[in-house]
Amino acid sequence: MAIMLTGAAGFIGAKTAGFLLENGEKVVAIDNLNDYYDVRIKNHRLKALKKHKNFTFYKADIENINSLEKIFAKHKINCIINLAARAGVRYSMENPFVYVSTNTTGTLNLLEMARAQKVKKFVLASTSSLYAGQKMPFSESLPVNTPISPYAASKKGAEAMCYSYHYLYGIDITVLRYFTVYGPAGRPDMSIIRFIKWIDEGTPIELFGDGSQSRDFTYVDDIAKGTIKAAYAKTGFEVVNLGGNKPYKLMHAINLIEKYLGKKAKYKRLAFHKADITATWADISKASKILKWKPTVSLDEGIKLSVSWYKENYKWFRDVKL
Repeated sequence: MAIMLTGAAGFIGAKTAGFLLENGEKVVAIDNLNDYYDVRIKNHRLKALKKHKNFTFYKADIENINSLEKIFAKHKINCIINLAARAGVRYSMENPFVYVSTNTTGTLNLLEMARAQKVKKFVLASTSSLYAGQKMPFSESLPVNTPISPYAASKKGAEAMCYSYHYLYGIDITVLRYFTVYGPAGRPDMSIIRFIKWIDEGTPIELFGDGSQSRDFTYVDDIAKGTIKAAYAKTGFEVVNLGGNKPYKLMHAINLIEKYLGKKAKYKRLAFHKADITATWADISKASKILKWKPTVSLDEGIKLSVSWYKENYKWFRDVKL
């Protein structure tokens, strides 16, 4: 298969691309390499991918449909995996326009390419942030019509656009709602990797609330493998949760980081953010049934692997801006 993978230099994108290449697939990769977070970590991920002969990279933006048309003209694409996104709940309140432009309009551009080029399979990365205010565990049948951040709203818009293109043009679409992804080479704006760096350096970690909030932490390898299973599956139109299936309090994750670093955390206490949610917990029965997927890496093992990666890459990662 020739698979177009957007957001290829991103945390989940790079891992997904790596596994696809190991499977013998051709990956046509797109990323605009924006500076939402330190580009050095994106280049670190790309460096390994560019060693593969079946990896073709374009620095391009899914917001620019003219650029997409030129890329599609060069390749016969069988499947689109859209992992390109503006992420981050809090930053979406500062610049909501770019979230709609990338997450919603960018998805529309790719759907238009799929329609025009008769691409049969489309996978969209969405978010567990849509479940705010619902009863746990979060199942895909819950109504998600009241997003509490521009980030979540932009993803809801992308999901709705996907359904319309499935209905009108018969594109097989799987929407994946990810739950708190973490792991080696993670986004430096996310809690686990920045907590590792801060604790190691002796910098007080920014803790919103008292640490009792819980998250369904999911290791990046598990997420990437689930994403690939979705790309191979014929689902018609389905929304599927990919999560760890077991929520842990944030303080538990911090304690594991302390354990594997051999250092104690210092704290800078901040008020709990209005746009955050207190807990997440994925019902993954649908992923198990439809995709034959379940997570395999425990939080303890995942934190250990993340700390090991940090130590191995400390010489350059120490200068990465958080």
